[in-house]
Amino acid sequence: MRALKLVSLFSLFGLSLVSGQAAAAQCGDVLNHSMQQLRTKETVDLCESYQDKTLLIVNTASKCGFTPQFKALQALSEKYASKGLVVLGFPSDDFMQEHNDEAKTAEVCYINYGVKFPMFSTSPVRGDDANPVFKALIAKTGEKPSWNFNKYLVSKGETTVKHFGSKVSPDDPAFIAEVEKMLAQ
Repeated sequence: MRALKLVSLFSLFGLSLVSGQAAAAQCGDVLNHSMQQLRTKETVDLCESYQDKTLLIVNTASKCGFTPQFKALQALSEKYASKGLVVLGFPSDDFMQEHNDEAKTAEVCYINYGVKFPMFSTSPVRGDDANPVFKALIAKTGEKPSWNFNKYLVSKGETTVKHFGSKVSPDDPAFIAEVEKMLAQ
C-alpha cells in the first residue's frame, strides 16, 4: 500500500513538472526569461506575466534627445492596455546616456515622465553582453539597437516581431497603425 502511495505521489509530482514545463514552452525566446525590475530586487517572469500580450519593447536612456518619447510611450500604454498592449522599458547605457545610479534613472522615468509601464534594471542591449530579451529580439529581426529608443513590436506568441528605429515616435500615425494591426491579430 505504501509503495502505491509513493507511486501516486511521484506520478502527481511528474504531472506538475510536465505541466510547468508545458507552460514554459508556450513562450518563445523573447519572453522565456526573468528580469529584475528597475530599482528593486524583485524579478518578473516575463513568460508568466506577458505571454498573452502584444508587447512594445524599448531600450531607453534618461539623458538622450529621445527621452521625451517616454510621454508618448506612456500615452500609448494607457490607450491600448485594455486591448492587450504592454510596453516594457529596458534602460541601457550602451550609448553612454543613462545614469550610473538607478535611483536617478527611476526618477526620470517615474517622476519626470510619469511612466507607469514596467521598467527593468539597466542592462546592455547589444553585443555579446546584451540581456537575453534583446539577444532574442536581435536574432528575430536582424536589427540591433543603433541608438536609444529603438522599438520592437512583438505579437502574442512571438510569431511576428517588427523593429522601429529611434526616430519613429510612439505617436506617429504609421507606427500606431502597426500597433493596431498587431493587436487585431
